[in-house]
Amino acid sequence: MRTERLGRIHGRRALRSHASGFTLIELLIVIAIVAILATIAYSTYQDQIVKSRRAAAAVCLQERAQFMERFYSTNMSYAGAPNPPAQCDAEVAPHYTLQFQAAPTAKAYTLQAVPQAAQAARDTLCGTISLDAQGRRGEGGTATNAAECW
Repeated sequence: MRTERLGRIHGRRALRSHASGFTLIELLIVIAIVAILATIAYSTYQDQIVKSRRAAAAVCLQERAQFMERFYSTNMSYAGAPNPPAQCDAEVAPHYTLQFQAAPTAKAYTLQAVPQAAQAARDTLCGTISLDAQGRRGEGGTATNAAECW
């Protein structure tokens, strides 16, 4: 009877010591799953950064377009307008160059935001975004239309 009791005790200890930890393969599987999820999350994060920088550039173009309309209402011509300053220049400057596509004429202008450095490499969908005097929006990337970028 005593031997039977000792057998049960040793059996319980054996079960307890075997079930109380993770095996190496279980740990490697968990690490692999976490690595896959982190890769997906980082990629999505980078896409959102590109979109937010593009949105900031679009807002900056619209602000410059408002300046151009004020210039036109004062001078009755867009010709001779300086490259308009904007409040958002400091935020956008590291990622986009904001400029005229060509010198403004009396009745027309086109403003554009040209991506720089990493933004140019990552934003192949939209590339250069533009806004003209009639309010038409444009893009210079692989997007099917400008609405995807604005």
